[in-house]
Amino acid sequence: MSNRIIRVVTRSADGNMRTKEFDSFEPIEAMHEQVGLDDCSTDLELRGMPIFRGLIGPIPDGKTAVRYESPEVFEVLTKEWTKMKAKRRRRRSAKEMAEAAAAEAALAADKANDSKPKVQTPTPKFPFGATVPMANMASPVVNERV
Repeated sequence: MSNRIIRVVTRSADGNMRTKEFDSFEPIEAMHEQVGLDDCSTDLELRGMPIFRGLIGPIPDGKTAVRYESPEVFEVLTKEWTKMKAKRRRRRSAKEMAEAAAAEAALAADKANDSKPKVQTPTPKFPFGATVPMANMASPVVNERV
């Protein structure tokens, strides 16, 4: 925890966001009353961190920072987050879905009809990359030593 940065985000009088970073909780405790400890965060690293009156948090802010926000900032950022457009996903048309289903059915039927697996005849390899298919040979080549 000692290597984590604690960010407190509030609004200034002119409406701009104001961020202060701290290395420990002591300066924050001087400004805000601690009312408890976080014991239900889904981020296990945040469990046991203090909860302050007037601040919302702790909120994970990257891997090295913890964030506390004033209620006004939290509300504004949440509204902005909900207004963000989600990336549209392309949906398949009924025709594309029917074609995919037909292709899957044809593949399943081909597998069901093939009772014997097809075996490929190996092709012998000759020096310098020359190959002769086995089907073109009159009889198999046999190396006999006399």
